[in-house]
Order: sequence, then structure tokens, then C-alpha cells
Amino acid sequence: MKIAIKKVPIEQKQVLRNLMELYQYDFSELSGDDVNEHGLFDYRYLDLYWIEEKREPFIILVDNNIAGFVLVNGHLVHSTNPNTKALAEFFILRKYRRRGIGKEVAQQIFSKHTGPWEVTVNDFNTRAFHFWKTTIAAYTKGDYQLIEKKEDSWTGFVFLFDKKKQ
Repeated sequence: MKIAIKKVPIEQKQVLRNLMELYQYDFSELSGDDVNEHGLFDYRYLDLYWIEEKREPFIILVDNNIAGFVLVNGHLVHSTNPNTKALAEFFILRKYRRRGIGKEVAQQIFSKHTGPWEVTVNDFNTRAFHFWKTTIAAYTKGDYQLIEKKEDSWTGFVFLFDKKKQ
């Protein structure tokens, strides 16, 4: 099984938009979000990934088949370090789940950027919490912080770690 992560050029933005609808559909079971009057969830930040410097869109390929996406940005929930990368969105199609692909993709994404990282998980997303706790603990060999945030604007968990140069 060959896993690859490719930056999404603007010409392929619609592919990511389509995948984002699947992601939001899956997530709506937990978040309670509804579609708009056009029958779409319509992720409002997507276009910014080709405009703002700190945003990076990636597509995940497994054996050259589209298997998901990762969005990285600099919009932080806890950290005040402007060099911190945030894992904004992470999606693996159901067909590819529970095969170690998510863990491999996360490690590849973290390895792309030396320095501090912040990964957030909503308090209601217990499956994601366990995935990230296991994945980050393995990647950092246990050298991470876990903070629980309870604020009006956002409630959940924040994983903080620093990807050192190797």
C-alpha cells in the first residue's frame, strides 16, 4: 500500500471541495450541522487555502486513489507562538479507515514542518480524541501536552508538541 500526500493546486480545488462535503456529512452526526438551502455544508474557509500564506491544503492518495485530505493552517485555539502549525481538518474516506493510513498521514504531515504543532479535537468527538492521543503519543514518544479548553467560543482538547529537527 503506497500512501502519498500532495499539496492541492488551485486547479484541483473542486476535488477538495467535494471531499469536504463528505467530511462535513460524516461530522454532522456529531456536530448537528445542517446543509444550507442548496443542500451543501459549504465549508466557508476553503477558498482561503489558496489565498492566505499560512494555509496549506493536502490531498491523501492511497495506491494513487484519492483517500482523503488534510488542511493545515496557523489559526490557533491555545498557542500564542506565531510559528505554530495547526492541523485544521483531517479526513480519511471510510473505505481507508482502520488500516493505519491516518496514523501514517499524520506522521508525514507533522514531519513536513519543524517546530510547534497544535491539534484540536472537539469535546464531543471521542473517536478522534482517542485517535489523536494514540497517534501523537507514538509520534512524540510521549512528549506532548494535553490541555482541556472550556470556553464560550470552543470546548475541547488541545494537543501541543514540538517537531524537532532530526
